[in-house]
Amino acid sequence: MSSTPQDMPSFESLTTFDEPLRKQLKDAKRQERLEGRLGRHESRSSRHPTAPKRGNQWRLTIGIEIHAQLNTTQKLFSSAETSESRPNTNVAVFDLAFPGSQPKFQRATLIPALRAALALGCQIKRQSKFDRKHYFYQDQPAGYQITQYYEPYAVDGKLVLGKSDGITVEGAGKAVEVGIQQIQMEQDTAKSTMQDSTTALLDFNRAGHPLIEIITRPDMHSAPEAVACVRKIQSILQGVNAVTAGMEFGGLRADVNVSVAPSASCSLGQRVEIKNLNTLQSIEAAITAEQERQINILAAGGKVLGETRGWSLGSTETTRLRGKEGEVDYRYMPDPDIPPLIIGQDLIDYLKSDLPDLPHKIIDNLVADSDLTPKDARTLVALDGGERLVYFDEVRSQWNQLIIESTSREQSHSSVKEPSSAVRSMSAGEEFKGFDKMIANWVIHEIGHLVSNANLSSFDPASVPPEILASILHGMQNSNISRSSAKDLLRDVFATQTRKSKDLKVKQWLAKYSESSKDHVSIERFYSEMAGKVISSQPGVAEDIKNKSKLGKLNFLVGLMIKEGKARDDQIPVDPLEAERVLRAELGLPPVTTI
Repeated sequence: MSSTPQDMPSFESLTTFDEPLRKQLKDAKRQERLEGRLGRHESRSSRHPTAPKRGNQWRLTIGIEIHAQLNTTQKLFSSAETSESRPNTNVAVFDLAFPGSQPKFQRATLIPALRAALALGCQIKRQSKFDRKHYFYQDQPAGYQITQYYEPYAVDGKLVLGKSDGITVEGAGKAVEVGIQQIQMEQDTAKSTMQDSTTALLDFNRAGHPLIEIITRPDMHSAPEAVACVRKIQSILQGVNAVTAGMEFGGLRADVNVSVAPSASCSLGQRVEIKNLNTLQSIEAAITAEQERQINILAAGGKVLGETRGWSLGSTETTRLRGKEGEVDYRYMPDPDIPPLIIGQDLIDYLKSDLPDLPHKIIDNLVADSDLTPKDARTLVALDGGERLVYFDEVRSQWNQLIIESTSREQSHSSVKEPSSAVRSMSAGEEFKGFDKMIANWVIHEIGHLVSNANLSSFDPASVPPEILASILHGMQNSNISRSSAKDLLRDVFATQTRKSKDLKVKQWLAKYSESSKDHVSIERFYSEMAGKVISSQPGVAEDIKNKSKLGKLNFLVGLMIKEGKARDDQIPVDPLEAERVLRAELGLPPVTTI
């Protein structure tokens, strides 16, 4: 610990709390989320989130090392292919460290590594070298791992975390900048499966699989920032097709370095490393637990030791793996069997020009142009490897076409009937993007429920073609069918096998709900008349809602509308969301966005 005892607050001033620090941190985070939902988050800083009084006297610093499997069919230094097939079927003699076998760098592995580095804004070193990292373990038969310790292929990148990453920017609007110190290529180890305390099964299919290790600078100061950093790096790597899979499938893992120092100190605290975190939840939980542990030690006048610690699912604290005195001396040395890696500028320029739009740029555009929340935008980009975003764009395109056709048709028959609600919105100056939020909600959540209930790993657009979903939403927006009926129709279409049958289902449902049991009165008018009736029957409640802002009483009126619908001879089901929308309009209240 570099700070002096005078820098530290007295122990007595820090131990007057009845509640554990972990509970205080969780309560503060819960309050922060609540205030954010109420729209007051701009006045607060996520770099130093509101924490209990005790936590404000300490500064948390975090750095991260991310290990990611490169998306390539070749191993790094052998002729064997990467594979998830039967154990030990794709193995070369070099993977097993047979005497006399030599490493041969496979050039194809460099392409995804370069894409990753360029997407993270790194400087590519025209010449880099490989080193041996010596240690002995059962999954590393050579007794060393080949890596790039001294001269990595990429350095000096930068990641910017802002609102679209779930981070509240600071008062002046400055985002959180996380430096990328270096990215290095290295070998993966064999896969170990422990049978009991003395027996392990080894699969050398994974041995030699190319990895990149991304090392950030210690620029993060809260657990949410660290989570946002890893999430964004994972999204970028997947967006440029550089990695095999994300954390959820074991293609990426992280080690975090955590230190705590008094806020008044200019020096960092003692660094503690937490190894092998493989989910975003475990990263946040492990950092929070380690922060609490170090604060408790320092508050008691103790000294934090430099050590390596672990984290287990369901734990409440990190566990010691080894101390500084037990650190392995890896005896790094240049690998004499591998020549320097020379990268041509023409290759760098070509790959840079060929990079696709990066996920965070797409997310920013969705938030700005389509009014999506950052969370929904991130989800849309991540689902099905980006295919759900493609589906969203196709549904949106079909929706826009339906609106244009409706506008043209209803303008030519303006004397016959009133324009639909969707067209009225358009004629009032609302752009197409005003409905993007509704479309995204159905693409993410309603489609997601169907996929989840069917135990499917991904969504097949053929099960609900984009034009069919657009037709369903158009019918709902025009009040031809209610929201609950639209959900039923979507579920029916999803379960129907052939495209012809799906189209027929939609036509039948829309015809049924637009022409049948409501005595030829539109749903819009049905809701409007019922809302007027319940408001007239409860003048006191209506007065409280309009003039005293007692919005909770809206639910009472919604309940009356539902009851009224059930009392009718035709027992028309009333959609609570639609009922609230109409009640708000009748009472002159601002609308709630339909999603």
